[in-house]
Amino acid sequence: MFQEGKTMLATLTAKGQITIPKPARDALKLNPGDRVEFVFGDNGRLFLLPVTRSVKSLKGMLPKPAKPVSLEAMDEAIAKAASE
Repeated sequence: MFQEGKTMLATLTAKGQITIPKPARDALKLNPGDRVEFVFGDNGRLFLLPVTRSVKSLKGMLPKPAKPVSLEAMDEAIAKAASE
């Protein structure tokens, strides 16, 4: 079962493949042939998600900002990034 903070190791093969440890497969309810998605998060963290999950399952994955961000501030940041 899932244990927060538990570390699991896997070895990268010469072909660039890894075997996902059984406790992780069980926690994610992964079966042979399932697809997974790799998502980079804050601080270089890499998240592994089953593709079959709802987007709602992503809620809470990233920490909340220190202070709320207004829609106007988000729009400004998007416009600025798009113009660069």
